[in-house]
Amino acid sequence: MNQMRTVVLLLAVAVFARPPAAAGEDWPRWCGPEGRNVTKGSPLPASFARGEKRPDGSVDLSTCKNVKWGARVCSVVFGNPTISNGRLFLGANAGALRGDKRFNLRKGGVLQCRDEATGKLIWQLVIPLLRKEDLLPTSNLMNHNWGVCSSPAVEGDRLYVVTNGADVLCMDVKGLANGNDGAFKSEGQHMAGKGRPPIELTDRDGDIIWRYDIMHGLKIPPHDAVSSSVLIHGEMLYVTTSNSVDESHRDVPNPDAPSLIVLDKRTGRLVATDNEKMGHRLYHGLWSSPIKGKVKGKTQIIFGGGDGFCYGFEPIEAGGEKIQHLKKVWWYDCNPPHYKLRDGKPIDFLQGDKRKIRKYGEKGNKNDGSYVGPSQIIATPIFHDNRVYLAIGQDPAHGRGRGMLHCIDATRTGDVTKTGRVWSYDGLDRTVSTVAVADGLVYAPDVAGRLHCVDAETGKCYWVHETGHETWGGPLVGDGKVYFNTRRSFWILAAGKRKKVLHAERRVGSEGSAVAANGVVFVVLKGYLWALCGQTR
Repeated sequence: MNQMRTVVLLLAVAVFARPPAAAGEDWPRWCGPEGRNVTKGSPLPASFARGEKRPDGSVDLSTCKNVKWGARVCSVVFGNPTISNGRLFLGANAGALRGDKRFNLRKGGVLQCRDEATGKLIWQLVIPLLRKEDLLPTSNLMNHNWGVCSSPAVEGDRLYVVTNGADVLCMDVKGLANGNDGAFKSEGQHMAGKGRPPIELTDRDGDIIWRYDIMHGLKIPPHDAVSSSVLIHGEMLYVTTSNSVDESHRDVPNPDAPSLIVLDKRTGRLVATDNEKMGHRLYHGLWSSPIKGKVKGKTQIIFGGGDGFCYGFEPIEAGGEKIQHLKKVWWYDCNPPHYKLRDGKPIDFLQGDKRKIRKYGEKGNKNDGSYVGPSQIIATPIFHDNRVYLAIGQDPAHGRGRGMLHCIDATRTGDVTKTGRVWSYDGLDRTVSTVAVADGLVYAPDVAGRLHCVDAETGKCYWVHETGHETWGGPLVGDGKVYFNTRRSFWILAAGKRKKVLHAERRVGSEGSAVAANGVVFVVLKGYLWALCGQTR
């Protein structure tokens, strides 16, 4: 009996001695754990103060409010951090390489792994800017210092990311600290780039398991950027190829190339592709990321095309020796007829480019949001309760114009442009931002810097928040708040049908978006990565 009491007492002590559970969950992939830019974490801050920075670039936390840590990471970030098992992963540009004397890069990309709790760098992988001779003859890729635009996807001890070098990489989440795993052993040369001496590796460098070369493997010359985030489903990876127009903005060098590919996550072997020949209808490029949803008990792979159509595909369950084609379940034209035709004639996609105003006169884009013309899909479709929420847009360099937000019934089959339309909302400008769906509401930004709150069931607009700053990133919803990043400002608003601004940070911002994991909001503002929480002074 005494022994039993002792065992019970020890068990009780063990239970009560455990640290409290984290308030929330990880954010291991693009669009979050549920795929709709929503976090369950709480409490989350309604305001914060960034405090003062020291001469070495570090942050004086004693001067901050609701800040767990801050770290100088880069000059530009287009993707979002992802967080898994205590580690944070972030794609950035070469501005992240300050302090590492092995590299003398002004342009290129970096994938970083940091400690979630402290922000300290654990390892990094450098992806140099490709030289002209490394590109396909028709490529006009990498003329920007945008770096790694993809948000890494993490599953267990593996990370999957699309780099600025047009590669899909599988990596060890622990880097080289636990040895050089996998068949790939050329990390030093990969980080140095072709024609340069290999970098001397340390245990603070990234470990590549396998590599798939999209550009040379599929003869695809990307345009401007490679930006797809990887979708994991079972043993397969779904990746957008970034097939695009050439420098003329008229011709697609390889119109028969696939738009969506499927790789075996264990080996990187090409298993399947779509068969839509989308390159013959491309407006500009393929930059939307795939997402998945379960419809009537069956998973669908949902994809926004550069032709302005949204597609639903059946997933690939197993890969054979022969490359398969994805089976299309449904498709939906996101451009209504009057966006494509004027006086019965097709509207030229480039006619809407604000840089063409002098050429086209009154028919050109006055950059006030009133221009009506065709758009492609750059944002990622969001799936929730058998419906897909998606807005159309163009490269922000083309200027403002009329956009449209759609709600699509994913239970239909075939051409669902009419039968699958639940509602559409045309009160917003073009957008490249992915929406958030939470508590019966859709939060949708547009390029002009307005955040629209729309009823998820009816499309009724409840409010619009004007920031006046160009916006590329999407919103984050959690703990009754909406976190919204523009290129020049960061906002916290109350979630719900009545607009209420809780906090605004001006003269800062980024092209990416805020994410949250385990009760902490992570956001890049003017080159600094901030971990914001609601539990500090």
